[in-house]
Amino acid sequence: MELKVRITMTDELTEELVHSSGLLDLASGEISRVEYENYDLAALGHPWDADDYEFTSGTLSHDGKDVEFKVDVNKTTGQRSVSANELLEIKVRAAALFAGMSGKDLLGSAEAGRAPGGGKTPPRRGPGPLH
Repeated sequence: MELKVRITMTDELTEELVHSSGLLDLASGEISRVEYENYDLAALGHPWDADDYEFTSGTLSHDGKDVEFKVDVNKTTGQRSVSANELLEIKVRAAALFAGMSGKDLLGSAEAGRAPGGGKTPPRRGPGPLH
């Protein structure tokens, strides 16, 4: 099952911001269907080809709440993507932000679900296999 979400992106140059939008695939981290806002790609070329290009960032928004993240740009192919580590972080932060939970609440829920007895791991008794 594919799950793609609309994101906005900003290519930051020394003295200019280039805004665009696209679809982030939450399974692969690939970004597709990039559309620029008020930017003439044919005349100006790709923002990352400019001498003063610095980096690209992305934003996932929902109900007035935002999750910001780093976007990787392959300057040879033009493909935009999010690294596996960044993608995991986006998912965790988005779930927390959009569900109205804090990171501490999520951590507490995760620990409570891992071990019986309110999150405490029972002591290991004697030698033997761990599984």
